[in-house]
Order: sequence, then structure tokens, then C-alpha cells
Amino acid sequence: MELLAGTVDAVREVAAQLVARHRDEPARAVTLAEAAEVFDALDGPASALLRDRLTALRPGARWLEDELAARVPADGEWWVCDATDGAVQYLHGLPHWAVTATLVRDGEPVLAVVHAPYLDATYTAEPGGGARLNGRGVRPRRRELAAAVAATAQPPLVGQDPVAVRRAGESLGAVLPWVLAVRNLGPTAVQVAQVGSGHLSLFWEYGSDAGNLLPGALVAREAGALVTDATGAPWTASSPSFVAAAPSLHADLLALLREIP
Repeated sequence: MELLAGTVDAVREVAAQLVARHRDEPARAVTLAEAAEVFDALDGPASALLRDRLTALRPGARWLEDELAARVPADGEWWVCDATDGAVQYLHGLPHWAVTATLVRDGEPVLAVVHAPYLDATYTAEPGGGARLNGRGVRPRRRELAAAVAATAQPPLVGQDPVAVRRAGESLGAVLPWVLAVRNLGPTAVQVAQVGSGHLSLFWEYGSDAGNLLPGALVAREAGALVTDATGAPWTASSPSFVAAAPSLHADLLALLREIP
């Protein structure tokens, strides 16, 4: 509990710094290069602060230098963190971004914090301890498929994976006619966590995105949602697809995705 509380404090401190430095105004950037320059100036200090705080809490844990890395180490303890999960929204002055911190041990998440400051939402989870939103326990909500709000997203580097791009498009067409709505509310970690708290009923994604999926996956699973890949196999950090759903709807979502090669 002490490590979890310290991680929450660290994540909130970083979020407060980011809010103070870049509030709700879109960044004055015209080109992608200009946007990257603005982002690096904001994200760099925030990431350094997060690393300092978490290293002090867990000196023996190593740091995954790139949270977008395709491979999460299968051995040892690693911090997998993102100071600005939802960087596109952050730069455009939109509220849907978060600071995330996940401690991974031997390839499995053992602690997760997802803090979205503008949504006033802090999700936390540890294996066997359940999931919480702002300190209260959460569970998925039971709904029929026609009343479900589903969400999906695409990994940051999805343009380099033509198979994932094709599956993303085909899966949207497969799911959209059967649910109340499909949204991409980014960031990924928050959306997956929201399946655990019942704000969303379903989430799916194609492509490699372990760094963004790990924190939400632990929250959703500890809340009682079913977390697998698109075939129904257990999801791991190396899986090429991801599904999180309320137990009553998981089989329905897999059935809709089953025909996508």
C-alpha cells in the first residue's frame, strides 16, 4: 500500500506540472516537427520528474526508456510509464489525457496508476486487491449489447503495421451496427480502465501497444472485466490484439471480431 500511495502522489505531482505549463489552449504548432518540438519541451521535464519520484520509491526497478517499445522485458522489475498518455489531445488542449505508471514484474503488471487530471479520475490496481476509482471500488456494468458504448483506439505507430490498420477498419464496421455507439475517447489506458468502472462496456484494439495497455489492463481485470486478445486467448504484452469487456458482453464482442482475418 505504501508503494501504491507513493506512486499516486508522484503521478499527481507530474500531472499538476503539466496542467500548469500547458492548460486548455491548443499548441501553436503548424507542422508535425513544430508539434514534436513543443511536446518534447513539455514532456521531457515531466518524464524526468516521474522517473526521479518512482526511482526513489523503488530503487531496484529499472526504467523502460520508451513506453512505446514493442517488447516489455519478461524478466525483472520495470517501470513502464507515460507522463502524457494522450499526447495528441494534450497538445490540442483537449481534456482526455493522463499520466500513467505501471510496475511490471517478470512481464506482468503488479501495480498500476492512471490519473486523468481534467477528468478528476485516478484509477489504481494491484493483483488481488481489486480496482479503485478515486479510492472507491469499481466493477463493470451489466448491459445488453444494443445498449453498450464501445471504445477503440489505434497504437501510436499503427501506420507502420498495415495488418493492424486493416483490422482496425474492418473491426469498426463489424461492431458499429450492434452497439449503441463506438467512441475513441483516448488515452488508451483511461478507456480500458473505464471498462472496469462501467463507464464503457467494451474496448478493443489491434496492433502492438503494450506500454499503453498494461495499466488499464490491470485495472480492468482487477475490477472484474475479462481481458483477452481478439481470439479469446489470455492477453500478454506481446499480443497483437486486445479486448476488455464486461463479462456479460465479452463473448458477444469476440463473436463480432471472429470473422476478421
